[in-house]
Amino acid sequence: MDKGIIEKIKKEIQNFAPSAKKEGAGIVSFVGDGVAEIEGLQDLKLGEMLIFDTASDKALEDALDSEPVYGLALNLEEESVKAVILGEASAVKEGMTVKPAGKLLSVPAGEALLGRVVDTLGNPIDGKGPIKSDTFMALERDAYPVLDRQSVNEPLHTGIKAIDAMIPIGRGQRELIIGDRFTGKTTIAIDTIINQKYEAESKRPVCIYVAVGQKESKTARIVAKLQEEGAMDYTIVVSAPASASATLQYLAPYAGVAMAEYFMDRGQDALIIYDDLSKQAVAYRQVSLLLRRPPGREAYPGDIFYLHSRLLERAAKLSEKKGGGSITALPIIETQEGDVSAYIPTNVISITDGQIFLDASLFNKGLRPAIDVGNSVSRVGSSAQTKAMKKVGGSVRIELAQFRELEAFAQFAQDLDEATKERLDRGARMAELLKQNKNEPMPFYLQAIVMFAGNEGLFLTLELDKVSLAEKKWLQFVEANYNKTLERIKEEKAISETSEEELKQAMEDFKAANADLFE
Repeated sequence: MDKGIIEKIKKEIQNFAPSAKKEGAGIVSFVGDGVAEIEGLQDLKLGEMLIFDTASDKALEDALDSEPVYGLALNLEEESVKAVILGEASAVKEGMTVKPAGKLLSVPAGEALLGRVVDTLGNPIDGKGPIKSDTFMALERDAYPVLDRQSVNEPLHTGIKAIDAMIPIGRGQRELIIGDRFTGKTTIAIDTIINQKYEAESKRPVCIYVAVGQKESKTARIVAKLQEEGAMDYTIVVSAPASASATLQYLAPYAGVAMAEYFMDRGQDALIIYDDLSKQAVAYRQVSLLLRRPPGREAYPGDIFYLHSRLLERAAKLSEKKGGGSITALPIIETQEGDVSAYIPTNVISITDGQIFLDASLFNKGLRPAIDVGNSVSRVGSSAQTKAMKKVGGSVRIELAQFRELEAFAQFAQDLDEATKERLDRGARMAELLKQNKNEPMPFYLQAIVMFAGNEGLFLTLELDKVSLAEKKWLQFVEANYNKTLERIKEEKAISETSEEELKQAMEDFKAANADLFE
């Protein structure tokens, strides 16, 4: 822009509102699509809140119930500031005075939010009245440095056999859940929240579910399910539905992690689920294009990697000196036709500590959860498992991966040798054993005795369609007749030699008591 024109604009602003300059305020020079361009603001911080002066318009002030309209400064340019409008965009007019709020965008946090459904700014949207919280946490905050962290060494049980046995998640880990639409990604996340009810109250993590760009009906069903299972008592739901502005959708995950940091800073554990970051990326692209930021690869702005990295880096397991609290992050990413090599999936895969890959073909075959063992990994691994799960889950992953390969090969083979047939039979029954119904998470000690029986070949002689029934009967049998063994495994979190001998005896007794099943 020509320097003469810039000087002319400055003089016009000074003539238009001489008082604004004195108070460190600015003037809206352009507004459209939820973005305001402001001239005259000085010494502003990126991410600082702005207050639009609607008081000058009495009718407008009455219509807004005296609530101020806030903005968020996102582009700090040489001659102007571009800000996104967080409130009623139609209330902001050209020529309106804008003042810095003197603080970064913050949301309420604390125990008062437990059991509540809130929007991105922490306002309640569940009809249960106002939230009384004196604590506010900034949406944007630097992640803890490496020296303030410790290695992930404590399990966060999902209640899903296939995950806890083969792809364990630890407290403080970032584990990506990735797959096509309708492959059960949200189900895994919700089951993980429900499963935390089996944890002792002192060790139970606070759960935060962030719904980005979802249908409000879906979020309502999830909240109803959590209430039904008694899980809302320790859960906060942050909802930025598809009907919300792109700005609120982009900011929602940061609001969620800010609420989680309140608990981590106090030495507690938190679990946060971002459902999903694909929609957040789309919302951020929309905001960026309105702010005239240049698009890059696949039409996303160049800082899209930073969008997710600065979010997920805030998940951590803090050192004992810092209180030992943790945030475990389970981001969800949606793929198109299983393409994990696309821009956003590769970004988030490179940021996280592993991924759970859900395969649409396995899902359509009836394998639920549809976890592709070959493409799924946990970079924390067995250090985040109890001794019991480590003992029984060690061989399952290899066995299942080999079964998938043999299964594909066997489709083209006429004659198979006995050893291959045996491995196929064993793998098929193990795959059947790992099936699990929706919203039925299982405590780790019950998982351990199921996997132990599977490894010992209890279900090997059964027909495939009888494996699920046999598993239920086996659990009922152990709970009824070997409850002391079960309690010992639960307390010790390990299968000792004594427990192992008792479980082997239990298997013999179970076969004798259910002879008709094993015929």
